[in-house]
Amino acid sequence: MEKFSYNKTDRRKVTTLRLQEMKTNKEKIAALTAYDAVIAKIFDEAGIDLILVGDSLGNVVQGLDTTIPVTLDQVIYHTKAVMNGVKRAMVVADMPFMTYQISSEDAFFNAGRLMKEAGAAAVKLEGGEIIAEKVRVMTESGIPVMGHLGLTPQSIHRFGSYRTRGTNKEEADKIKKDAKVLEEAGAFAIVLEKIPYQLAQEITDSLYIPTIGIGAGPYCDGQILVYTDMLGLTTEFTPRFVRHYARLREIISDGVSHYLEDVKDNEFPNLDESY
Repeated sequence: MEKFSYNKTDRRKVTTLRLQEMKTNKEKIAALTAYDAVIAKIFDEAGIDLILVGDSLGNVVQGLDTTIPVTLDQVIYHTKAVMNGVKRAMVVADMPFMTYQISSEDAFFNAGRLMKEAGAAAVKLEGGEIIAEKVRVMTESGIPVMGHLGLTPQSIHRFGSYRTRGTNKEEADKIKKDAKVLEEAGAFAIVLEKIPYQLAQEITDSLYIPTIGIGAGPYCDGQILVYTDMLGLTTEFTPRFVRHYARLREIISDGVSHYLEDVKDNEFPNLDESY
């Protein structure tokens, strides 16, 4: 596969139009989650194109088993923090469970809060045809929407497991149909999570808008990972689609142990580190 020559001096603000240009030009979209200003600033300066303030904060920040308890106010809080660290990347905020399922009016109002109060450039919703009308209402009113198909964590109790989705024809056909419906409703991009790479490639080739994969193979228009997985901070369980680009858990643990030892031995602080 031909390597793309990435230009780190390109500091153009990433927008929905820029993402579309990237798909057209076959430039892969690099995305990560973030939940605070310090991490977001590092990612932004490194050149990450899109930062998702995911409801995965329930797992990563709060230590919950699922994303379902996460509230809109919590996502607003973390999105505001992320926005303080970002200049170039596009920031997308997740809409938590029960903030868009009830009605189009509720969905529009809650999405508006994420943009107006938190400063997000777009919102992300899970689901296909069932949320299409809500996507249409939001996009027609100026709120960019990213879709999310395949394994949708807010529906984990309905699925009953985190198994790969779209492995049978009926489910694969439904995901393909939902992708087209979301595109027609105005979504600017779609996250494809934990589906067979062949299905993801077929969907990607059939859409005008970009796809961003997580556990969906190399043929999506971009990729996203939860940053604590990618940097090796969470190691209790590692899905096959996660690649560790660093081992920060070990580095942090070693640093804390060294600090602890120095404090206990009265070697920190020394006089040069004192006023």
